[in-house]
Amino acid sequence: MPHILVIGGGPAGLRAAEVASSAGAKVTLCDQKRSVGRKFLVAGKGGLNLTHAEEVETFVTRYGGPDQPDDFWARALTGFDNKAIRAWAARLEVGTFVQKSGRVYPKALKAAPLLRRWVEKLRAQGVEFCMNHRLTTLASGEAKFASPSGELVIQADAIILALGGGSWPQTGSDGTWVATLEQAGVNVTALTPANCGWEADWSADLLPKLEAQPLKNVIASVGEEVAPGEIMLTRYGLEGGPLYALGPALRAMPDPAIALDFKPTFTVEKLVAKMESVKKKFLAESQYRWKLSEPMRLILDHFHGPFESAEDLARHAKACRLPLTRSRPLEKAISSAGGVSWKAVDDQLMIKDLPGIFVAGEMIDWEAPTGGYLLQGCFASGTMAAEAALHWEV
Repeated sequence: MPHILVIGGGPAGLRAAEVASSAGAKVTLCDQKRSVGRKFLVAGKGGLNLTHAEEVETFVTRYGGPDQPDDFWARALTGFDNKAIRAWAARLEVGTFVQKSGRVYPKALKAAPLLRRWVEKLRAQGVEFCMNHRLTTLASGEAKFASPSGELVIQADAIILALGGGSWPQTGSDGTWVATLEQAGVNVTALTPANCGWEADWSADLLPKLEAQPLKNVIASVGEEVAPGEIMLTRYGLEGGPLYALGPALRAMPDPAIALDFKPTFTVEKLVAKMESVKKKFLAESQYRWKLSEPMRLILDHFHGPFESAEDLARHAKACRLPLTRSRPLEKAISSAGGVSWKAVDDQLMIKDLPGIFVAGEMIDWEAPTGGYLLQGCFASGTMAAEAALHWEV
């Protein structure tokens, strides 16, 4: 059986090592940190959203990226879908449950027990772990590392790269691999923040009134793209699921801005009717007649006030335009967009110009919203890359 070198100890790399070693391959896994699964553990602080329970036909539509093959995620999820990930967890004696939202979590809502059992399984299957090994140079059939004992060259029949994106650099997902791959001639799109907050230019008097306040049950939109949910106001701007979902559309705008529907269950006409005979102080009256929250009123007043009529206020409450300045920095994002171009890999995730070297996980130029899609994408692509590496012949 072949010797397969896996570089990167996140979920995509660990899954690739598991698939390869299960097939009897000799597997060496290298990571630049002292231990594997560090970003996996950080994700576990929120309960570890493993995947989503929706049907695969809908699941595949959650993934995007420039030049992404239309059939890629259908093929990848056929190999390892959301049902497979729950069965995998069960084999590690970790039960899972489906939340009302459709998100799937371990019953213990912790990542550490799952990771510990996973690593134990890999060791039992013969996987050799090489920690504190940082990739420096890459070529077909071999990789060079800076290791505790100096420069080290590891030769292998196939190499799987699972080095992550550029968010959460303290976990090792720092994007330093980009320069290494570019030096090897691989086309890499710049890493940019995804699933992140956006900054807004709050005034000095407005900031203390808005910070840490929620905007509940709103619908955010950018053009034709819409995303319902809750937004949290912060000292720098806004955070929350709707912002994450609309990130690609916001990044495409030269002057990013978001429209907020503060009363999505009412039409403009119904809101006007609720004002009845009010002729002035429309914003103050909205607190009682529309149950408009204080943060909503402050934002409306700051960006669009004063209001000349109930209809004027109602139209802005249904589509409050809020200008944004920029996304949060990459190191503050949940995930990243950009990475190895889809044009640089074949349909089995092998780098075309580096035969025998495969890529998996977030280092490829795809993105997905939160909700279990990110981890599922890492598991599915790690599975595909490992299976392709097992069948690779020079």
